[in-house]
This record gives sequence, C-alpha cells and structure tokens, in this order.
Amino acid sequence: QVQLVESGGGLVQAGGSLRLSCAASGRTFSAFAMAWFRQAPGKEREFVASINWSGINTYNAYADSVKGRFTISRDNAKSTLYLQMNSLKPEDTAVYYCKANYGARDYWGQGTQVTVSS
Repeated sequence: QVQLVESGGGLVQAGGSLRLSCAASGRTFSAFAMAWFRQAPGKEREFVASINWSGINTYNAYADSVKGRFTISRDNAKSTLYLQMNSLKPEDTAVYYCKANYGARDYWGQGTQVTVSS
C-alpha cells in the first residue's frame, strides 16, 4: 500500500513553467515504478511520462506531446516524484495524476489541476 499526494498545480500563462510534486508514504518509495498521467475535461486519462525505480527513464518515457518540454524525475530519499513542465501550452490544461506501480498493483493520487491560459 502507498499513499500519493500531488501538489504544485495552478494557473499559468502559455509559455510558462510549473513543477508538480507527488509525495508518497507507506511502502518503500524506491520499490515503485512511477508515472504521470493527465485528464482534460471530456477526455480520457492519458500517459504523460514514466520513470523506473532507479530514476533512469525507460524507452518511450514521454508522450510525444510533451517530449522536450516536460522532465520527470524522482528523489527516493524524499519519497517524491516530480514533473517539471516548461513551455506550457493551453492544451496542457488538465488534472495531473501520479501513479505508482508495483507488480500488478497500481496506486493513484487525487490529482492536481493545471490550467494554462492563452
């Protein structure tokens, strides 16, 4: 079992930056593969970025729509996952969720809203 709490969302103008955080508690954070997903109004939840337990990104670690603009990272000592988002676009507006994966189990946070104004 792991509990996830996202933070860092907000309102930003197009071209701006935000850094999301996902604080984990419960089981050992370093045991989990982590990822960010997002869900825009009226759309399905979609993959954004992933990172394995060691902090090394796997192949296809980013959705094409965010490559070169977003960076996923983790600090296992702080049990925290990050998403640095630069050059934000209005189409990045969504609720952003972090996900922890351990074997067949997935755990989700409650999400944090990111709104990018044009």
